[in-house]
Amino acid sequence: MSEEMESCPVCESPYGYSTGYDSYTCPECSNEWNKEVEMEGELVVLDSNGTRLQTGDSVIVVKNLPVKGAPKPVKSGTKVKNIRLTEGKHNINCKINGFGSMQLKSEFVRKS
Repeated sequence: MSEEMESCPVCESPYGYSTGYDSYTCPECSNEWNKEVEMEGELVVLDSNGTRLQTGDSVIVVKNLPVKGAPKPVKSGTKVKNIRLTEGKHNINCKINGFGSMQLKSEFVRKS
């Protein structure tokens, strides 16, 4: 019996292994996917823990983030609701109480 390997659609690791009928898991980023479900053209954004984020999710800021023009930073532990995903370095658009609309990098948040 040969073990069939597939490339991970999230991190592109070539070591995705089969966990059942057309179901795969990546040992590097822990992503699970179904071979029949195509992810082409879909925006994939991962949080600081490697969990996939989607538009409408709530996230928690994992470190103090300085804000230009603001006297105080966005504090670690701040919950942000109803995020919108975009392309680019700052791939999360959101509104934070006390700061208004802003963009965040997904590496500084975790899914709540």
